[in-house]
Amino acid sequence: MTAVIVNVLEKPIERIRETCALVGAADKFEQTLPELETYLASEVANGETSETRLTYNGLCFLRQAFAKS
Repeated sequence: MTAVIVNVLEKPIERIRETCALVGAADKFEQTLPELETYLASEVANGETSETRLTYNGLCFLRQAFAKS
């Protein structure tokens, strides 16, 4: 099951990484990556498999996480 989750998360995480780099938040992204991975893994566990939806949900998660820091 873990291999499946990793494969599903590769593209969304890469897209999120690129987006953060474009807006100058690469450092914040790297600091928050473990939390993001946990969050996205829970989304997959709840049945979400759309790469687009995972990317969007991940960006929303990071927006909230960045606002807290």
